[in-house]
Order: sequence, then C-alpha cells, then structure tokens
Amino acid sequence: MHLKRLFLVAALAVFAVAPAARQAFAEDAAKPADPGLSDVLTDLLHGVEGENGTSSPEKRVPFGREQVQLSFAPLVKQTAPAVVNVYASQTAKVTSPFEGDPFFEEFFGRAQPRAQSSLGSGVLVDPSGVIVTNFHVIKDADEVKVATADGREFTSKVMLKDETLDLAVLKISADKPFPVIAIGDSDALEVGDLVLAIGNPFGVGQTTTSGIVSALARSHIGVSDSGYFIQTDAAINPGNSGGALINMGGQLVGINTAIYSRSGGSIGIGFAIPSNMVRAFADAAKAGLDFFERPYIGAEFEAVTPQIAESLGMEKPTGALVSSVEGAGPAGKAGLKPGDVILSLNNTPVESIEALDYRMATLSIGTKATFGVLSKGQQATLEIPLERAPEGAKPSEVTLRGRSPFAGAKVAELSPRLAQRLGLRTDLKGVTVIDISRDSPAADFGFQPGDIVREVNGTTIDTAATLAQVAQQDTRWWRFTVERGGQILRQVLRY
Repeated sequence: MHLKRLFLVAALAVFAVAPAARQAFAEDAAKPADPGLSDVLTDLLHGVEGENGTSSPEKRVPFGREQVQLSFAPLVKQTAPAVVNVYASQTAKVTSPFEGDPFFEEFFGRAQPRAQSSLGSGVLVDPSGVIVTNFHVIKDADEVKVATADGREFTSKVMLKDETLDLAVLKISADKPFPVIAIGDSDALEVGDLVLAIGNPFGVGQTTTSGIVSALARSHIGVSDSGYFIQTDAAINPGNSGGALINMGGQLVGINTAIYSRSGGSIGIGFAIPSNMVRAFADAAKAGLDFFERPYIGAEFEAVTPQIAESLGMEKPTGALVSSVEGAGPAGKAGLKPGDVILSLNNTPVESIEALDYRMATLSIGTKATFGVLSKGQQATLEIPLERAPEGAKPSEVTLRGRSPFAGAKVAELSPRLAQRLGLRTDLKGVTVIDISRDSPAADFGFQPGDIVREVNGTTIDTAATLAQVAQQDTRWWRFTVERGGQILRQVLRY
C-alpha cells in the first residue's frame, strides 16, 4: 500500500511539470544552434557561401533529385540548328604503270581520276550564312557543300582559310536568315565548366555530347601552329571537326578541331580553338581580307627555357623572350630590346610564346597594346602600336617555267607582309615559293608554299628574277638548297 501511494505521488509530479518541460524544449528548439558537420556539408553542396566559404552560388554541383533530373535539352534545341555538316570533295589523280604506252592503254584504258571526300562540321555565326569550320576539313577541296540541320543543302564559297590556325570561313546564301550561335568570350572559361560538343561524328548524323573544360592553353598538339587550345572531355570523334563547343549560356566558346587517340575514337581528350580567335578570324573574312592579318610590332620571340630563366634571375620559365627587334618598327621605337622578356599583354599574364601569339592575333590592327616587360632585371611597361605588316617594295611574282624541278612554282621576294601571309617569321629575307600549280614538276618534287630557295647550281638566289634565269639552264643535273621551317634542306637530282 505504501508503494502504491509513492508511485501515485511521482506520477502526479511528472504530470505537473510536463507543460513546463514542453515549453522549455520548444524555446530551445527556436534558438539558433551551432552548425554541425552535417549542416556545413549541406551548405557546401548547395553552394551557400558562409563566413569562410569560397563557393560561388552561380556554379555548384547538383543537390537533390530535382537538380539531378535537369536536362540539356533546351540548350541543344537553341543551338543545334546552327551546326551544319560540311562535305568537301576533290578529284585525285590516279597514275597507271601503263600510262603513256599506246599498246597497254588500248587494252587496259587510261587511268580515271578518283573522287575523294572528307566529312566535317561547321557553325553558322552570322544570319547571312557565314560558317566557321576547320581548314583540314576543306583542304584542297574542289567543291564544298553544306547541309543544314533542317535538311537543306547548299554549295558554299570559301571566304578565307588559314592552315596555321586550322580555320576556314564558308559562305552560303538563302532567302531567309539562318539560325546562328552567338560567339562568347573564351577567356571567361575556367577548368571545370560544363560544355557541350555538337557535330557529326563518323557521318551518323548530328550528335551532342557533354563534358567539362579539362584544361586551358594547351599547345603542341600537332594540329596547327596555334598554341592555345581548350581541352575538354566531351566526346569528339572524326567528323566532329569544325563543330561547336558551347557553354551553359548557349554561346560558342570553341571550334572542335582535334582529338588525342590511339584507336581513332574519343578517349576523353579533345581540343577546340578558342572563340576569341574564331571571332577575329570571322571578322577578317567578313571584311574581305585575302588572308588573316596579325598585328605587327616588328619583333620576333622565342621560348623562355629554364636555363634562360635562371640566367635572367626569374623564379620560373615564363613569358616570351625577345630574339630580334626591327629598329624602325613599332616595338623598336617604343624601346623594346633583344633579351627583354614579355610577361604580360594588356594586364593578362603571358605564360609562353604560344600564349603571346594567340593574344596578339586576337587584337585589332590600329590599336595600342600594353606590354609588361622584364628588361635587365627591372619590370617596366611599354605601350606599343599594333600596325599592319609593311609590304615593302612591290613584290615581283614570277611563275617558273621550262624544264627544271621548279617549273610550276610561283615565287616572290619576301616582305614582312608576305612572310606573315605564309606563316613565316617576319624578319626573314630571300625568295620564297608562294604557290604551286597542281600536277607540275614543282608539285611532284614536293616543293611547298613557304619554301625559301637559297641556292641553285652554285648561284645564290636573292631575287625572283635570278631564280627564273637559273631555272632556264639547259642541264639535267640540279643541285639546290631550300630553307623550310627553319631547317636547311640540300638536294642533288637528275631531271
């Protein structure tokens, strides 16, 4: 009986304090609690910026089922109509072992030319029908056709092409404006940004792949002399060349141009030409230029090696070393000297000679640029005008004829402007090949535009007229020296 009475008293006490306990618990729950580990992780995943956070609310990883189910479909619908298929065809000469023999030709016939074709992609960047693609897609093509996403087919005209940049601009015409992709700012890209690659891989039809920007400022990939590529893991396969690399704003940030592969298919290492270069090239084509002009300052550069950096007291090898300066050029007048190192251009760091070439090419002729320079251990700033490369004396173009290995080659004396057009150093002098007739002796012997003829049969070649005269010699033996890509090639042959 005593135990029952004690239990009843305890129960009444608990019942009496329960409302107060419930009120105290509610008040504690209303107070802000210290953030725990789970709360911090949640904020990080959501992209919330705290007191010490560095995450940006504009760029964050998906959190929750709703965000994981987001789709690229609206972005593809917006941009895919501006990506076209490019079909380039050329007629290849087929040689026969019986060619020239009347008896065998009577039975076997003459060798017939064979059509060759290449497939790629392109991007409409102007409603009037201006298309940007890769040079290697339309190289040596006799005819270039374009198929738009809505099934129409057009014969295109090549407005401008540049092998060193691996870019070409085509033009098609129609009664109505074409859909386009706006050209974005490739310098705003960051490693990790989401991108889409749109093109026509393997000729199966228009395809879209997604990925991220894997790296920036990639160089020496063996596609072109342009040393400033965007690397992405978005699948790029044969046929994607010339296609669009777009950002999440639906803007063109690159032209897909190459892949690194051992099998011929994508392994997640693709490269694209930055859109800032594409914009400058397309503007040159629309301006009617016959080649892509780069700003001229009258200076040549070379890479900064670890040994050079150490000798100059630099912490690391960066920038571009000035190897030569034209005294009467813009750089010479501004005070730039051989041995100086370019560290920045318009307040943007210059990591390498390739980066300097890229950034120079995207600037406009007629403006001024600010160069950050390391000169004799001191940092300085120089403002240098960006001019058009000088033409010099009117170059006399001569087409070589007669019975010589040079027959069919068009040659001229080098000037800075002509050197730039051929992708040569602007300080080079001499007589260079500027064009080769197809099926000519010069083409058969492997001469190329940009070759500089230094000597023929003991005669130093300093003018185009001298080379034309020497090429008329009545001899079957030829000994000549040619400079190509900085290398000296010597050849002796009987022809």
